[in-house]
Amino acid sequence: MSNVPLVRRAIAGAALAHTSTTDPNPMPMDSQEDHWTPAALERAGSTLKALNRMAKRPPVNILFEDVIYTVNSRKGERRILHSVSGEFRSGELTCILGPSGAGKSSLLNILAGYTTNGVNGRITVNGHARDIRVFKKLSCYIMQDDLLQQRLTVSESMRIAVDLKLGAELGSAEKGLVVEEILQTLGLWEHRDTRTERLSGGQSKRLSVALELVNNPPVIFLDEPTTGLDVVSIRQLVVLLRLLSRQGRTIICTIHQPSASLFSLFDRVYVLAKGMCCYQGAAPLMVPYMSEVGHICPTTHNPADFVLETLLGDSEAAAHMSELCNNGKLTRKLDRMQVRGGRKPVLHSDDSIQRIFVEHVAKEQTQNMEFPTTFSTQFKILTKRMFMQNRRNIISLWIQFAHHVMSALLLGGIFFHVGNDGNQPVVNFKFCLSCLVFFMYTYVMVPILIFPLEMRMLRREYFNRWYSLKAYYAALTLSSIPVMIILGMMFLIICYVMSGQLLEWDRFIMFSISGLMIALCSEGLGLLVGTACSATNGSIIGPATVAPLLALSCYGMGFGPYIEAFMNVLMSMSYLRYGVTGFCLALYQKRGLMNCDVDFCLYADPKLLLRDLGMANNTYSIQIICLVAFTLLHRTAAYFALRYRLTAEYSNKFMTYISKFLKHR
Repeated sequence: MSNVPLVRRAIAGAALAHTSTTDPNPMPMDSQEDHWTPAALERAGSTLKALNRMAKRPPVNILFEDVIYTVNSRKGERRILHSVSGEFRSGELTCILGPSGAGKSSLLNILAGYTTNGVNGRITVNGHARDIRVFKKLSCYIMQDDLLQQRLTVSESMRIAVDLKLGAELGSAEKGLVVEEILQTLGLWEHRDTRTERLSGGQSKRLSVALELVNNPPVIFLDEPTTGLDVVSIRQLVVLLRLLSRQGRTIICTIHQPSASLFSLFDRVYVLAKGMCCYQGAAPLMVPYMSEVGHICPTTHNPADFVLETLLGDSEAAAHMSELCNNGKLTRKLDRMQVRGGRKPVLHSDDSIQRIFVEHVAKEQTQNMEFPTTFSTQFKILTKRMFMQNRRNIISLWIQFAHHVMSALLLGGIFFHVGNDGNQPVVNFKFCLSCLVFFMYTYVMVPILIFPLEMRMLRREYFNRWYSLKAYYAALTLSSIPVMIILGMMFLIICYVMSGQLLEWDRFIMFSISGLMIALCSEGLGLLVGTACSATNGSIIGPATVAPLLALSCYGMGFGPYIEAFMNVLMSMSYLRYGVTGFCLALYQKRGLMNCDVDFCLYADPKLLLRDLGMANNTYSIQIICLVAFTLLHRTAAYFALRYRLTAEYSNKFMTYISKFLKHR
């Protein structure tokens, strides 16, 4: 399979970088797989106009010195990185190489700003101390789990990313041209109408890159970008990354075990072992460097495999190599004029880089905008995206429809015409409990099982500063309400009529409001559990949480006036108690005698039933106010839990404390 079409489009994307970083004299690529002439390059670049109007970004050089990373474990503190140093420059494609557990992902997370807790050392950007707020606007982090938003086409995903990340920088027509040219550059234009869930692994990875390219970031971090891809897709991706770096970007990725041909595509190699830097420099110079420490790489051997085997097989090799390169402070550089084939990277003098960077930082500070778009714009875009995804999730909608209809028919059949039977009021109370259980379990379990998957996609978009968490959470809350109301009302109408309740509009509306509030409150509780736990743990914690709340909701049945004071306090802590009370008050408050077909019906007077249920002194409005209060409590707690979870080190620190607590117990 030829890489020429992909490379042709990738070279055509040179205008993605700002104009000050464009190489005015592009060299033809004369490597074995790429045969280009200057005329072909000129023709390819002649169509690029829209991307020149994108926001300009400065080239970025990253320097880190004596970086130490320590984590807390069950056995105490454990050091992951041992005073490593290094430098990654613009215009270069860098790979971080090393055995499993060497600290590759940890270093990448630290440089990207994803991990800050337990980190010591000095990180500078273009000679200035890294301002994490500005740096996050200049960089993007493509994580190993390249999950994409489902049920959206490629072009729709790109357009949403453009609207969120560019804001008002470009007009609608120019944004359309940006999307088109990025997709053409990355070889995805032919698949623009394909749903994301139907893309291949390589196409999904390229779309992940495309989504982050829309605001032209000068720094791109990728964690294991080749994981799960076949040989052809891996090579296409790395060739693409190399060509993107040639436009002035700083691209850094972790690679587990690249092939020899893949290894030769990287400009700079950074080798980690046991938390120490064992080599930093040009890829062609790594083999001579290994020979200096007494490890001769056979000519038929893959250099990447050889260095990994050496570091794993010789316990002293890592310390020796780290000492030789001064733990990353010494760099083996290769003369640019000796680089075989390929376009030369776009290079800049340190003075010009610092000047451009200082000007950009000053501009960012004067604008004082944390996100490219306002809260209202983010909310509008995200709500539209979520409604579109929900509408296209046909299978889920049909399952929910069938669940609500079948449950309503089942309950209506079990409690058929008991609503006005004075001889069976307790049975009708059980009908209220059944409706309560339906709304509770239906809406508490859905977010518990689904939201942990959404968390992984949210983490990527939020960290790359697509939108604020408040806008996302508000859109998430609103997007579920229409389906909840439609399906909930359908359930309530069927079971209310079949159970023979009084056909009075005010009672039905009060009964429906109680049911929908229970659903909304239960969804908030499920969202809290789904945010704090994985789907596996949440499926246990969720039912375990609502079970005692359900028991408290029906406590006192038959001896309502004699409920203990402390039990009244406990019952007031269960939102389900307010829900079932709302149901009963809607059906029995301010109501005449019920039908009685026998000589004596104890509860023909609904006031006696409410008395023995412990609800005689309750008012309907108070129940709804309390349900609203619990809904706000659950959703506010879920928001802060979500905010907490999105910071990786906070989550890890919390789990460490839990582990220590269980250990001491």
